[in-house]
Amino acid sequence: MSELSVLHYRSGSSYFHRMDARFKLLGLALLSMAGLQAGTIGLGVLSLLVLAVFFITRLPVLDLARELRYFAVLLAFVWAARALSTPGHTALELAGLQFSRQGLYEGGLICWRLLMIACMGAGLVFVTRSSEIRWAVEWFLRPVPLIPARRISVMIGLIIRFLPMILDQARATAEAQRSRGMENRKNPVFRLIKFAVPLLRRTFENADRLAVAMDARCFNEERTEPELISRPADWAALSVVLCICGVAIGF
Repeated sequence: MSELSVLHYRSGSSYFHRMDARFKLLGLALLSMAGLQAGTIGLGVLSLLVLAVFFITRLPVLDLARELRYFAVLLAFVWAARALSTPGHTALELAGLQFSRQGLYEGGLICWRLLMIACMGAGLVFVTRSSEIRWAVEWFLRPVPLIPARRISVMIGLIIRFLPMILDQARATAEAQRSRGMENRKNPVFRLIKFAVPLLRRTFENADRLAVAMDARCFNEERTEPELISRPADWAALSVVLCICGVAIGF
């Protein structure tokens, strides 16, 4: 039986669980933009903040690392491409390929930034219900003219709810094939096809069942909105986020 993906909301009593979803989204956006401009010291500060949030919310770091293993492969390709394309002093030569010292540094910095953004996004999903994220997105988009705020917020809520289901289904499919000795097959293309076809089929079946269930319940985007109330602690947290963003950008 497959374990529940860490990219699900987990109920809890921590401060970040009780925080207003609007401030969570705003803080994530500010920290992400600051992280894209931060240097090594700024990224170190952001990393300490992320680790502190993980510790307070009790997010399973090892499970998150397992979920992000394919993202880590993508980061490795980005790092290698940056090291190969950036001119500078050669730091490593492998199979005729020259990796520059400047490229390794810049590539590592870019991968660090992307990893921090991914971890902060995972932390947001872990401590925030998808309905709260949907309401917060609608609140931010409502003043923007010519944009269907409710429709976009419903779509975002469905995406956030459906992506963990796909990951859970992928894990269940992999475990089922592993129990049948699929790993003994040496042809990677054959293994990929046998993994992708049932995964896609079950994903589309789940999407179809979800659409039928929503239609049977007369679902529409005109729903009763909750009352979003900010507290002094939320504003204090936003002030701390602004200070951290200033430190990250400055260093």
